[in-house]
Formats: sequence, structure tokens, C-alpha cells
Amino acid sequence: MGVIKERFKQAADIAAVEIKSLLQEHGNKVVGEVTLAQVYQGMRGITGLVTETSLLDAHEGIRFRGYSISELREKLPKSNGGSEPLPEGLFSLMLLGTLPTDEEVQHITNVWQRRSHVPSHVFSVIDAFPSNAHPMTMFVAGVMALQTEGHFVKEYARGINKKDYWSPTYDDAMDLIARLPRIAAYVYRRKYKNNEHIQPNGLLDWAGNFAHMLGYADEGFMELMRLYMTIHADHEGGNVSAHTTHLVGSALSDPYLSYAAGMNGLAGPLHGLANQEVIKWIFELRKNLGTDIPTKEQIADYVKKTLSEGKVVPGYGHAVLRKTDPRFLAQMEFGKKHMPNDPLVQTVWNIYETVPPILQSLGKVKNPWPNVDAHSGALLVHYGMVEYEYYTVLFAVSRALGVLASLCWSRALGFPIERPKSITTEQAKQWLQGKAEIWGE
Repeated sequence: MGVIKERFKQAADIAAVEIKSLLQEHGNKVVGEVTLAQVYQGMRGITGLVTETSLLDAHEGIRFRGYSISELREKLPKSNGGSEPLPEGLFSLMLLGTLPTDEEVQHITNVWQRRSHVPSHVFSVIDAFPSNAHPMTMFVAGVMALQTEGHFVKEYARGINKKDYWSPTYDDAMDLIARLPRIAAYVYRRKYKNNEHIQPNGLLDWAGNFAHMLGYADEGFMELMRLYMTIHADHEGGNVSAHTTHLVGSALSDPYLSYAAGMNGLAGPLHGLANQEVIKWIFELRKNLGTDIPTKEQIADYVKKTLSEGKVVPGYGHAVLRKTDPRFLAQMEFGKKHMPNDPLVQTVWNIYETVPPILQSLGKVKNPWPNVDAHSGALLVHYGMVEYEYYTVLFAVSRALGVLASLCWSRALGFPIERPKSITTEQAKQWLQGKAEIWGE
């Protein structure tokens, strides 16, 4: 079965018993109240999902199985000579719930290396797109083409017992994660590097090999990819990409279909494009001010002008967080170590010192602090990755770790198809008049 797969099954069996007991004893207890505004405004704040892999706290930020970003950077295994955590370790933590050893992480690296072969027809599908196609379009199409290799579809067609759905789901998830860097790098080299491709290096870790195939041999960029893939991997289950993957998977669509659907959500401007919007805004700031290193006073004036025009400052504010995103701080530490004198990175730091007080003075902003997207683009630009449309593909490769670990848990725990209740506005009006019941009563 494989050591990680066997340990996951053991952990899932224990969790299933615990959840069954919780529901038997407390299943009828009410969890919060839903307002009419929440019904109309994106179900914001409604507790309605279980995601075992991570939890977002308004004041502490994201925690993976209880561990903060700073703790993960300290405790997760690292590459030889490296200082950033290996994403393989985070995947193991999300899947099994315990911190992995160096040997266990190396085992996952080896498994993903063995499973990383991408069939030629996948590249043919990508090559069928015109060169001006968006990189996310080509990436998701490549994932869909890879679905021909799926285990779950074949096992389901044979009549597999529903208690065993988790097993082919796990194998599909492992295969897909192993192959994503190759597909993503192929899209990048095809679109931006004259279709000149770089073969995988089987001696490198998952993120290091991804950096290699992209064409960046700098160890600093490999370290950035290890950090980037770790901190973007998961963010609870309610964000669009995670929720969509869960929703589509609840219909027993396999990991390829479910993940592709989630990444189509990630490609939306309100979800995965934020870091390139930040870079665009900073470049516009520098152009308007006529300097590559604007002062804090100049930044403050430009920010006030931006706000007076009814615009937002990209990268600031978050739907849940009420403090500086720990992922921003992790990237700031990385920048201070690897590129302390980079003018663009310094500008990001000066914006960080300037923007929150201005937003606080408005008295309307719940969270004036930067999120992860306020910093990530500047780090990529430092190493020469200026193809801003591609940034979302990097996000997508990372997010696979969390959403696919969660999908394994959904199948292992036998979660049913997701089917919330919807209403009409007419019914809502009748309810307000005391003429109707609308909350599934």
C-alpha cells in the first residue's frame, strides 16, 4: 500500500470514529446563526464546512494542523543547506496530522519523483493552444488531459465499495501533485521562453525541481519556491479554490476534475490575481512619482490620492485576518536575508510602514494590514520572473497540496454531496412579513 498511504488510512479510521461519536452526541446543536445579509452576500462567515488541514484565525493567521507559519519554517525538514521548509513536509503534516521526520519527507520526495512522468498527449493538448492563451487556461487544460491516467474513475467503474473511495483518490492526488510542476513549467517555457523546455532533474526536491524546469538555477529562487509553495498551500476550506475543489469532489468527481474546477476559480480576478495587481500598482506609483525608490512621504501622498479616487490599495486588507498576514512577514524575512538592497522590495517595506496608519485613520477599514499578496510579486521580480500573468499558475501548483490533502480526507470520512438550501427574494420578503419559513425548517 505504501507507508504514507497506510498511515493516512489509520489516521482517517480514528478520525471517522471520533466524528461519528461527535455527531451522535451533538449533531442537533446549532452552530451560529445565519443572517439575511449573509445569504445575499456570499455566505460570508457562515460555518458550514469541515477542513482538517488548516484553520484561519483572525488574529493568529493561518495554522496548519495547529502550527503557525513561523513554527513550520522552524520545524519542517529542509533541503541540504537550505533554510526554508520543504513543501513535501507540509503535505505530510496536512495529510497525517503530525510533523514528519527528514526520512519521511525524503520518502515523499522519492514517491513524487517516481510518479512524475507526464504522458505525451498532455503536452499535445497544451501545444494546441495559441501562444497568446492565458497560462492558467493551458495549465488547467493540461490537468484535464492528465485525467486519462486517473485511478478513481477506473475503480468506480469496476464497482468499488464506497468505504474504499479514499484509496484511488489518494493515488490520484499523489500522481497529480507529482506531475503538476512538469505541466506548469511546460506552460511557462512554451509561452515565455521560445518553447525551449528543460527536462526534470530527479535529484532535486519537488519545489527545487520545479524551479529548475522553469529555468531558474539560482539556489535563492529554489528557496523562494520552497517557501512560496509552503505558505500558499492552504487557507481553510471556504476560499473559492478550496471550496470549489471540495464541492466538485463531493459529487465524486475525481481529483483531476475537482482540482481543475478549483483552479478555474483561482484564476478569477477576485481570488488569485492579487499579487500581480500589487506589482502593477507599485510600478504605476513609481512611474507617477518619477523614482524607483519613493520616500514614505511620497508613498503616503500617492496612497491618499488612490483612495480619494475611490480605488483600493492592492494587497491590503483580508476578509478574515485582523493583523499583518504571517505569510507577508515570512516573505519579508526572506527578502531581508536574500535581497535587502532591492529597490522594489524596499518599496514594499516602505508601503507596509505607510499604508496601515492611513487606512486606520479612515475609521472604516477592519483590517488595514497587508496580506500575502502584498509581498510575493516583488520577490519573484527580483529573480527575473516578470511574466505577471504566470503568477497564478505558481499559486495553483502550491494550492494543490492543501486542496488535494483535503479531498483525501473528504473521501476517507465519507462526506456526502454538498447541497445547501437556496431561496428566492420573494420568499425572503414573505419571511420578513411572517408569511414563510426559509431556513430549511
